Amino acid sequence: MIGFFIALISGALMSIQGVFNTQVTKASSIWAASAFVQLTALAVCLGAWVCTDRSNLLQVFQVQPKYMLLGGAIGAFITYTVIKSMDLLGPAKAVMLIVTAQLLVAYIIELLGWFGVEKQPWEWRKAVGMIVAIAGIIIFKWK
Repeated sequence: MIGFFIALISGALMSIQGVFNTQVTKASSIWAASAFVQLTALAVCLGAWVCTDRSNLLQVFQVQPKYMLLGGAIGAFITYTVIKSMDLLGPAKAVMLIVTAQLLVAYIIELLGWFGVEKQPWEWRKAVGMIVAIAGIIIFKWK
């Protein structure tokens, strides 16, 4: 149950962050705003590490395969694409498309067992859920 609430908080924070970042971009540029976002995230993470964890920071380099270390670089492009999509589409449409794309890609990763994720069997109910999500986008965009 706690995971459910954490996921809801995560979704809410992502929407709020996207709006904030879009406004920062209007005062500077998209890459300056993205760099600031990543820099402040680094500061918060290092502060939390100092206060709670203090494990060896270099242990992250023990991960296998090494391409898993690209998460931060991907994060920079996530920041860019969220800012750009919110600017072009508005928060509601952008988040609806972002979340649906996340769900679709996550399901494909589970089905194929990519990136070390345990492979899951095909389930019609999940496919129907994706179709409903896509139909929701169409209804939401309908004028």
